[in-house]
Amino acid sequence: MNTKINSTSIWPEQIVYEDNHIMIVNKLPSEIVQGDKTGDLPLSEKIKQFIKVRDNKPGNVFCGVIHRLDRPVSGLIIFAKTSKALSRFNELFREKTIKKTYLAVVKNKPPKISHKLIHYVLKNEKTNMSKAHVKPVANGLMAELDYELIASSDNYHLLKINLHTGRHHQIRAQLAAIGCPIKGDLKYGFARTNDGGFIHLHSYQISFTHPIKDEPLTIKAFPVTSDAVWNYFSKMDLPL
Repeated sequence: MNTKINSTSIWPEQIVYEDNHIMIVNKLPSEIVQGDKTGDLPLSEKIKQFIKVRDNKPGNVFCGVIHRLDRPVSGLIIFAKTSKALSRFNELFREKTIKKTYLAVVKNKPPKISHKLIHYVLKNEKTNMSKAHVKPVANGLMAELDYELIASSDNYHLLKINLHTGRHHQIRAQLAAIGCPIKGDLKYGFARTNDGGFIHLHSYQISFTHPIKDEPLTIKAFPVTSDAVWNYFSKMDLPL
């Protein structure tokens, strides 16, 4: 599967929620959220261009980046359409009141059907990788998640992951530490890459209280792009 797209805009089906204050987008695994050294057009700029054309807006369009996902990871990202929304969402993230659930496909069945993983994650700046240690290490940050095995195929296993801390490459490093590297994640020990360089890690659900409307909101979305493994699991009656 080639997940790279040439369009300078987003696909309309990527937009899973929108109001006057925010837009929630189902990120493709090839997209970057914010500009980086690659010079590739980031998702934030694609959204600006999309809104400008769709709404026939003169002048600049505001699109505030609130949080990020690694480039090879797909899934839900919240963008602020106003500076007020950006400020209030930044506060929600600081208060850790936004709950995120991920789906990950692994080759090796985890040692337990469900379990809480607690590690101490140490980032290597030179390699841009993190290693998950069982015991505290100097400069290591405590990382915590819960996983549950929710489905299996002949070759792979689907895990639901509730993330409790937001460390660098946390899910990738912690699953690798228990012998379950994510499908396609060569960097963290999987045997081979996926076509297009993506990995089978997806931000599936995000829940929060809308900071402007003060209403509870839960958004769910499977990956937009077509992939045989994701398609197989998406057709199942999953406990999600």
